[in-house]
Amino acid sequence: MVQVNRVDPSAVRNTKDIDIMVHRADLNRIKEVAQRHGFLSRHATGPDMLLPHGETQAGNAVHLIFSGEKVKSNQEIANPPLRPEHLSIRGVEVAVIPVVDLIQMKLSSNRDIDRVHVRDLDLVGLITPEVQEAVPPVLRARLQEIRSSE
Repeated sequence: MVQVNRVDPSAVRNTKDIDIMVHRADLNRIKEVAQRHGFLSRHATGPDMLLPHGETQAGNAVHLIFSGEKVKSNQEIANPPLRPEHLSIRGVEVAVIPVVDLIQMKLSSNRDIDRVHVRDLDLVGLITPEVQEAVPPVLRARLQEIRSSE
């Protein structure tokens, strides 16, 4: 996770997939560009995804997460608006989701892996009092549950 990496590279927990937040209105253009670069588009019960040529496993895909929408109906609140921060990682500038938006998404989805990621973000000090205060109250309660279960 890029946000954790900027604070403590040794605390990064690698995953095989990549999540990218996009506007739904850009989906067709994204699919066209991805296809020109060897990716196949697939829609499953969860997010739309782009699979590298020859790949069939969703766990190895680029997942397209839509700004302002829920990935699943049981997600507490919709994904935040798209408003990337630009960070330099190993000399390359990348656009990443702001910490407060990332925390909101992780707490709203509330899967096991999301709770692990929240712990990682908290462990390296990225969930500051200001970030915590910016999280909607219903999700703040989940943050407290995660912290108390450590």
